[in-house]
Amino acid sequence: MPSSSVAPDIPDIGLLRPRPARFSPAGGTACLRWEAVTSPPVGTWTSPTLEGRVARLEPLAPEHEEGLWLASRDPRTWRWLSVVQPQAREEWTAFVGQATDAAGAGTEIPLVTHRGDEIVGSTRFLALRPEHRSVEIGWTWLHPSVWGTGVNVEAKFLQLQHAFDVWGCRRVEWKTDAHNERSCRALEALGATFEGVHRNHMLVRDGENRDSAWYSVTDEEWPRVRAHLEARLAQK
Repeated sequence: MPSSSVAPDIPDIGLLRPRPARFSPAGGTACLRWEAVTSPPVGTWTSPTLEGRVARLEPLAPEHEEGLWLASRDPRTWRWLSVVQPQAREEWTAFVGQATDAAGAGTEIPLVTHRGDEIVGSTRFLALRPEHRSVEIGWTWLHPSVWGTGVNVEAKFLQLQHAFDVWGCRRVEWKTDAHNERSCRALEALGATFEGVHRNHMLVRDGENRDSAWYSVTDEEWPRVRAHLEARLAQK
């Protein structure tokens, strides 16, 4: 028997691959070892303006601050967001500045949501992981006047389309407050898969506990989800 060999019938699985089995000098049984591997980086992710029939998503720029301020004044918008609603203009400038800084650092891609020429909210690509071809969609908020109008559905469609068809993602994920029934129902209506609840996941607002519900769409599911969303948008 040779001193080492590779098990020929064990394929690579996910992020693990087999290494040569090693035998002890005393002739003991071989132990197959595994080493972790990741996909090679696929470059820096960016997003152009994403435009549909009822929604348009533009990369955040300084000139959007006033329109975002006006769109963000309804308290219902902030009920389930993780921060307290900014009340003073200085607080709002700091909030927008955080998003701008994250964009400059390449850790987030904040987008401004329009319906026609009107700014009605915002969303972001978060947790950018090009090396794993995985991304999160979050920090989504919309003025209540556009709830149920198709703006959110088309915005999510545009983001999913960019993630899967341009970036080549394997996974797009969301997390939301487990008690936010409106958000959970919306994600399920999109065709996202519920993955469970992370208990005591975050401290939000003024120290309030948040259990987070996680949802995702994978590249295998994307053709089905795309067809489902296209059918929904055709009815708007």
